Amino acid sequence: MNVFTKARDQFADWRSRYPENPFEADQHLDLVNRRYIRGDRLAALRESASAFGAAAGELAAIVEGYRANLPQLVRFDGAGNAVEEVRFASGYEEAGAIVWRSGLLAHVATAGRSFEQANLFYLASLHGEMGHMCAATCTTGLIRVLRRHATNELQERLVPKLTATDYTAAFRGAQFLTEVQGGSDVGAIATVATAAPDGTYRISGEKWFCSVADADTFLLLARPADAPEGTAGLGCFVVPRLIDGRLNGFAIRRLKDKLGTTSMASGEIDFADSVAYVVGDVGDGFKIMVTAMLNSSRWLNAVGDVGILRRAYLEASNYAAVRTAFGQPIAAFPLVRSQLAAIKAEWLAALHSTWALTELDEAVDMASGGAAIDQADAGFHRYLVNANKLGCSLAATSPVRRAIEILGGNGAIEDFSVLPSLLRDAVVYEQWEGTHNVLTAQVLRDMGRLGLAGIVIDRTSTLLKGIADPDLGAIAGRAESTLETLAGSVSRSLEDPAHGALHFRNQLERLLRAHQVALLLSAAEANADSIGSELGAAAELLTNAYLDAGYAAEADPHYADLVERTLGTDLDA
Repeated sequence: MNVFTKARDQFADWRSRYPENPFEADQHLDLVNRRYIRGDRLAALRESASAFGAAAGELAAIVEGYRANLPQLVRFDGAGNAVEEVRFASGYEEAGAIVWRSGLLAHVATAGRSFEQANLFYLASLHGEMGHMCAATCTTGLIRVLRRHATNELQERLVPKLTATDYTAAFRGAQFLTEVQGGSDVGAIATVATAAPDGTYRISGEKWFCSVADADTFLLLARPADAPEGTAGLGCFVVPRLIDGRLNGFAIRRLKDKLGTTSMASGEIDFADSVAYVVGDVGDGFKIMVTAMLNSSRWLNAVGDVGILRRAYLEASNYAAVRTAFGQPIAAFPLVRSQLAAIKAEWLAALHSTWALTELDEAVDMASGGAAIDQADAGFHRYLVNANKLGCSLAATSPVRRAIEILGGNGAIEDFSVLPSLLRDAVVYEQWEGTHNVLTAQVLRDMGRLGLAGIVIDRTSTLLKGIADPDLGAIAGRAESTLETLAGSVSRSLEDPAHGALHFRNQLERLLRAHQVALLLSAAEANADSIGSELGAAAELLTNAYLDAGYAAEADPHYADLVERTLGTDLDA
């Protein structure tokens, strides 16, 4: 065997190490599922998620075939009739069929299925730029809006189609908020809603950034003619793409050429006297959109980031285990091992905080149907859904870049690995459903208005103080010390708006980190095995990096051991 053949065999070995079923191979995913789910429900979840995981190879091959091909806008048919269609590359619908058949959207029909959906969404997010995750997110939010606020007639007409498992028959949903004059400034929306005698409305206006432009049903905000300015004057409306088989005053001005999620169609869309159905009270539109749609999207956005982090770690760790340089696998080099440990720690942190959020999301969703919910839980959900989206999307991009670095020049090659696609997706995820600054401002307002700071600090502190193991408790003590300092800093931000506007973002990022560390330590203590050791080490790495300003790895004689405990046996042959 010559040296060139041997090197290419290493590449083949690397690709063969990717698990045939990424659900079955994910011990940490199983751990968080067991933390929150029990009995028959856990068994059923494992069965469905494993079945979807078994399709990973087929799905990956399909996505690889169309990933580089952009959707095309077809405005007119051969006879000159307006059709406003989006045509996708071959294979796009085939991939969608696999995802929809998994039950990802079917679970949304009933409140209390958030963990089932999160598992499937996480697994689907392992495939960079697949394009269907935004549609799944928007459709989830639309279904929840309908379940919670729409008339029975509108629910009966739309929910069965939106939750169908047959991709060709199912409706896709979309949410259109952004207008050219205002993105995060939702109160600047100028699209007009005019009441019609039959109880419907007519929508006219432009929407500037409309993902899932091929959707069948659109959820949007518009301002009734006599409504006040700002968010208080906005109503929430459902607009069908077609009415009696004809376009419903709907036109796609153009498709967007995005950095990531490229196989999914985003565009600029005009509405001209489009028939619309109001959802809930017409003056509650902004509240409905935030609580049912945007909060659902922010939760799933974070789940997608966790999937990106998991795939980045798999790509980099498997590559490092088989790729040789200077006579040894590159996994033998300390810097590579340190980088891999940092990627893994970020993945585990995001996984644990997002599954904790999923528990709260499920409780809030069930409460919308009449179930009881503890008000402290509701308040903590309001905080965590925003803080976790901020933290997970911020955390995703750097580990993907680290993974690309481990692959070297190969990491930048589009058809060599999924990493370039993951990086683009991660950057786009940062911008969706509220930029970092918008989320920061939202949490700061909520803490001031609703008194959430005490709940946030107390919940994290309680977890940290509950760690009894001496070694883990030492890490918890360091995090608790930082949390006490943060409590004072947050208080100042709440008392001094100018100070908070400038400094609260840094405080919020560290608050989330403290909670992630607390969750990891709690899980480590509950699992006195190799996985528990990995979780404890990851918690210490994160404490060192984000919560202990005085920490220096070069002054820590145990740092190399910390890296090894985080990696566990992942790099073993």
